[in-house]
Amino acid sequence: MKHRGRHRRRRRGAALRAVLAGTALALTAAATLISASQAGVTEDPGALKPLTSPADTGRLRLQEHMVPARALDRLAAAMGRPVGVDTVLQSADRSLRAAADCSADDRASLPVDPAAARAYCWDPADTAADAWRPASVTASGDADGDVPGTHRVVLAGWTHSTTTGRPGERGLARVAFVDADDPAHLDYRWVLLVVPVDGGRDYRGLASGVSGMVRYRDKLLVTTTAGSADALYVYDLDRIQRTTVDTPAIGRVPGGWSADGYGFVLPAVGSYRFTSGRCAPSGPPCPGALAVDRGTASGSLVAAEWTAPGEDRRARLWRYAFSTDPARPGPLATDAAGRADAVEAYGTRASGIRGVLSYRRAGADRPSWYVGRLPDAGGGHGGLWRQNTADARAVHCGADASDRCWAREAGSLSYREETGEVWSLSDRMLFTLPLADLDRSLD
Repeated sequence: MKHRGRHRRRRRGAALRAVLAGTALALTAAATLISASQAGVTEDPGALKPLTSPADTGRLRLQEHMVPARALDRLAAAMGRPVGVDTVLQSADRSLRAAADCSADDRASLPVDPAAARAYCWDPADTAADAWRPASVTASGDADGDVPGTHRVVLAGWTHSTTTGRPGERGLARVAFVDADDPAHLDYRWVLLVVPVDGGRDYRGLASGVSGMVRYRDKLLVTTTAGSADALYVYDLDRIQRTTVDTPAIGRVPGGWSADGYGFVLPAVGSYRFTSGRCAPSGPPCPGALAVDRGTASGSLVAAEWTAPGEDRRARLWRYAFSTDPARPGPLATDAAGRADAVEAYGTRASGIRGVLSYRRAGADRPSWYVGRLPDAGGGHGGLWRQNTADARAVHCGADASDRCWAREAGSLSYREETGEVWSLSDRMLFTLPLADLDRSLD
């Protein structure tokens, strides 16, 4: 009865929420335009520079390290049969609010131009302390079709502050599993990211900044903290485990399994490390943003290097092919030694990159790379540029044609080709808009 009542309330309020949300987004864009237009124009990053020398491309090589199957099986045997995405969504215990029901400060974090088509703010319980921050998003479109489950799903990665909150929480990473079947009402449930230890007899929390995250088939790949030995962690969405004890501890505890109060954990099944060492300005790049490009034969993983806003050093953009081996769907394509090489790489003068997409528009002779950037100084809204090997274009707004028109503290980008939508996040809201609107603002 509780669920049937909830669905009736959704239908009654859907039309009203849609009208209010559209009005709220339009008013927010108009109000924010005033402050955004007061900012100076960021330096044009120019065209992309192809990187082809072995000295450049060799630093992008990854070594695959998969968790032994026996360790994963041992953990599952102790914790109980793993569950999938549908099980998590069926137990959703939080709701996102439509833009009309969000605060003015929430809405002020949205892009100025192009305006979001739909936007949602999180449950106040998740944003009140400001210790957890959203940074990455991946939508069902990234999954490339042949995936388990029956829901349209959006996954949003959050990272806890490393300096505030309880010591046991600092630096942890969690994912909001969002049921996006009904655009007027999105529910979600948290899952804590963990890493098996001691041969699968226990697990620890993943202490990492998940600034980038993609879902491809049944796998989830996430970035790690700058300077980590691992560049990417790999998760299997069919291996979600239930916890059995509600304590602040993470891992095996007397009487069962705990995860700091979370009802589900997702154990890592592997990772990738750069063969040339930990990421550094003079070595392999620290991946800061990820996306899936489904325009290539097998699909590819695209990545952008994190450099500080205003840093006078070229950031790198590059891609890896996904495996086509049916025995191991999802991870990157590797050679017999488990090594993955970049199949394309570029240098860009864009800094502070928080979101990346690669997409070849109809009729275009080359793919475009979309990069969402933090402002060079002063905080506030960032910029969004479209680059290729010929030129670069930005969205401009305001009387002085500022390029600070994108979301505030913008997160990663995820493109759903079936609907033409781009999903992204600000520091306060989850939002989506048509890629066609973005291109119109850039042309």
